Amino acid sequence: MLVTVPLDRLYLLFAAALDYPGPALAEDARACRGLLAQFNSEAAGRMEEFGAFLSQTHLGQVQEVYTNAFDLQPVCYPYVGYQLFGESYKRGAFLVKLQEEYRARGFSAGKELPDHLPVMLRFLSVLAARGDTELEDELVCQCLAPALGKIVGAFKDKGNPYGVVARALLD
Repeated sequence: MLVTVPLDRLYLLFAAALDYPGPALAEDARACRGLLAQFNSEAAGRMEEFGAFLSQTHLGQVQEVYTNAFDLQPVCYPYVGYQLFGESYKRGAFLVKLQEEYRARGFSAGKELPDHLPVMLRFLSVLAARGDTELEDELVCQCLAPALGKIVGAFKDKGNPYGVVARALLD
């Protein structure tokens, strides 16, 4: 039996899980696990592990873990262009190209840089909802997956719950 997964919703839930933690995070993580359970039990198990962490941890502590994971360790910065190109001219060109694609589709990165992982996931949600599979596939295969591979590698053996979320997304 073929399972149809609402990728647009899944992208949004992963964006919420990988953005700065707010009060709805546990609910979003549960919903993400529920969708993943339909087609990838391993990734769903990872999100269940993340959900267990959230249920045992006060929001302020979760925010501290997030900050330690993503803001204080350059190897884990949640910026796709940084992961792919470092601080170089190529990243700048990547940011400009992303911004052009966002504008062309009426999407805004808000106050964040266009290569911020949750922003890109929200944009992928827009692409999936519109059926713009060519750009979606290009961004996932050439940008998101390689960047996530580096982030997951940086989290390896650190026991950080956000490494689990990144791994679930990569799965």
